[in-house]
Amino acid sequence: MRPAAETAVRKNQLIPLHITGMTAEGNGVGHFCGLAVFVPQTAPGDELTVRIVKVQRSLAYGIIEEIRTPSPDRVKADCPAFQKCGGCVFRHISYEAECRIKAQLVTDAFTRIGHLAPKETLPIFGAETLKGCRNKAQYPCGISPETGRPCFGFYAPRSHRLIPVTDCLLQPLVFGEILRCCENALASPEFAGITPYDEQTGKGVLRHLYLRRGYHSGEIMVCFVAASDRPEIAEKLRQLGSMLMQAQPEIRSVMLNVNEKQTNVILGKKTHCLCGAERIADTLCGVPVSLSPQSFYQVNTAQAERLFAEAKRLAHPQKHELLLDLYCGAGAIGLSMADAFGRVIGVEIVREAIGDAKANAMRAGIGNAEFHAGDAGEIAAKFAADGTRPDCIVLDPPRKGCDTVTLDACLQMAPSRIVMISCNPATAARDAAYLCAHGFSLDVLRTADFFPRTGHVECVVLMSRDKE
Repeated sequence: MRPAAETAVRKNQLIPLHITGMTAEGNGVGHFCGLAVFVPQTAPGDELTVRIVKVQRSLAYGIIEEIRTPSPDRVKADCPAFQKCGGCVFRHISYEAECRIKAQLVTDAFTRIGHLAPKETLPIFGAETLKGCRNKAQYPCGISPETGRPCFGFYAPRSHRLIPVTDCLLQPLVFGEILRCCENALASPEFAGITPYDEQTGKGVLRHLYLRRGYHSGEIMVCFVAASDRPEIAEKLRQLGSMLMQAQPEIRSVMLNVNEKQTNVILGKKTHCLCGAERIADTLCGVPVSLSPQSFYQVNTAQAERLFAEAKRLAHPQKHELLLDLYCGAGAIGLSMADAFGRVIGVEIVREAIGDAKANAMRAGIGNAEFHAGDAGEIAAKFAADGTRPDCIVLDPPRKGCDTVTLDACLQMAPSRIVMISCNPATAARDAAYLCAHGFSLDVLRTADFFPRTGHVECVVLMSRDKE
């Protein structure tokens, strides 16, 4: 027999709903007949009539039929592609409300998943700039359903249906100018052989246009991601790149990345320089960096600098101490703290990133930092076994968080404090709970908004080892 709650609500039923919370995906949450009902593009405080579109055992999904009383958090969306492209989920509410929601999502993760209560919860620091804050974009290439011309844009949510977008509010204005220049060129007879790649048939040439921009330097890299680098294709793309460089003097590098596989992965393994330099330059936390298409780099430089400064403050560095930076990427966090620690060791599994980290240290004249390529857990375990005893460990893991090998190695090295930076509050809470169950205390929790108007949120925590 089906549960009574499930039979009380049916598909296409109209129900009254009061929205009381929000998810990271931007769905409002209300309750009706014992079911949690999720409704996109709603806000806490909305009084709605909702049409049920899907019913499951303990929850349901709906769409707005009527907004009877709007939430005071509601604002008019400022982007015509909102609700279509899937990039932003919070453009229908004020930024103040978004920050409040994100801070609550992080707090809830640590409370409900980690069962932790930090000694101090600091206020969220939101983004100081909401528009043009990203320094990187990867635009799929396709055919516009409206014009039949080549176009660039973003995929609709949970699909590979292309939504044409040139002026994304999250990207610098110059990115839109470059996109329009490319679209016009690809529609001309001169570039007739450079056709958009079709995922279904595997035919066509141009898969993505990948743009990077140095936040401080302003230098731009254009990278064509193509299904082939046959000489005639490479030459056409070189000509297009040269045209772009003449139109936009900020462009210092035009690259060709080759991805011949039928895959969702954007970049292939081969990259050639078509015009200009092979890399662009920038600085992060005062450290000079050099960027290739494959370089790991924080997408919102301004917020990254603020977050790394906060991580440094929480780390309480001392000149005689050793810092171990696990999942170090291109070394940005460790190098930004190197002036305050006696020695820095960075570990990262991506060898290219370690090469970038070493080069960045050399450019900055930082001589007290060393970097090791390998799995964070395996190398941390080796350090623990040979008696390496860092005073402070910084963890900046991927979304899946740390594995137990890494966490156990951290425990064995017995640092006095651990600073964790995370882009996934759920895994951060899980990992913090593991460390706190084995001798650490959660001292400080702070939320940081790297990606305004989207569902992504970062956090930084300070844990200290309990005194025996």
